[in-house]
Amino acid sequence: MTRANSPISPVIDELWERRTELSPRDQEARHHVVEAVDLLDTGTARAAHVDANSDEVVVDERAKRAVLLSFKVLEMTESQVGEFRYHDRSPLKKRLDGVRLVPGAIARWGSYLAPGTVLMPSFVNIGGYVDTGSMVDTWATVGSAAQIGRNVHLAGGAGIGGVLEPPNAVPVVVEDDAFIGSRAMVVEGARVRRGAKLGAGVILTKSTRVFDAETGDELARGEAPAWSVCVGSTRVKKFPGGEFGLPCLLVLKRLPEGSGHDKLALNEILRDHGIAV
Repeated sequence: MTRANSPISPVIDELWERRTELSPRDQEARHHVVEAVDLLDTGTARAAHVDANSDEVVVDERAKRAVLLSFKVLEMTESQVGEFRYHDRSPLKKRLDGVRLVPGAIARWGSYLAPGTVLMPSFVNIGGYVDTGSMVDTWATVGSAAQIGRNVHLAGGAGIGGVLEPPNAVPVVVEDDAFIGSRAMVVEGARVRRGAKLGAGVILTKSTRVFDAETGDELARGEAPAWSVCVGSTRVKKFPGGEFGLPCLLVLKRLPEGSGHDKLALNEILRDHGIAV
C-alpha cells in the first residue's frame, strides 16, 4: 500500500489534526469538507485504486479523512422521499447521470456511481466507488470507501465491507469483471482480483487463507486470484482442545483471461465439484 497524490486539498489534513475541536459551528471547516466530499461524489477523487504499474492498492488517506470529518461538521437534517423520512448528516446522492437507480436503492452523497451502473434495491455508502457496467443487485451493499471496478456483478445480498477507521486501513477492492455470489462477504481490506468469481456464501477477509484445489499450494492471503472460480471451504487445524475446521478460500478452477459473467458456466463448474448452486 502506498499513499496517493490526492486531488483533495491538504487543508483536510490540517483539519484532521484538530478534529476533536470541530463542530457544525465551524463554517470554514465545513466548506472545505463539503468541497472534498463533493470530489468523491463526482469521482474526481477516490479512497483507493489499483496502481497499473506496481499492482498495489493505493490509498488516499485524505479522502477517508474528509468522510470522517463530514460527520463532525455537518448538522443532522431531516429529509423525506414520499412517506419515507430520514434523519442524518449526509444527504442522498443527487448526481445520477446515466445511472439506473431502482426504487428502494439508496446511494449516499459522497459515493460515486459511474454512468452505466445499475442499482437494484441496495445500498452504497459514502466514499464507495462503483464503476461503469457494474450491477449492485438486490439487498447487496457497498460499504464506505469500498472500490468496485467495471462490469462487476454483486449478486443478491452480497456484502462488500466498508473501512474508514483505522486511518491506515486498506479498503476492499473488487476489480473489473469480477462476480461476487449471493450472500458472499468481502470485508476487512480483502481484494478480489480481475475476473475472479466467488461462489455463494463465500467469506473473504484480509487474513483468510487461500488454497489451490489442484496443487494444494497456499496462495496470497485475503485475495481471490485473477480469473479464477473460488468457493468457501475449511482447513483442519489442531488446538489443545481438539481439531477444528477454520474457514479458507478454495480456488477450484482457473478461467481463460477475459471470461465474462457466464452464470451457466459458473454453475456447471460448481456442480462438477458437488457444490450446490
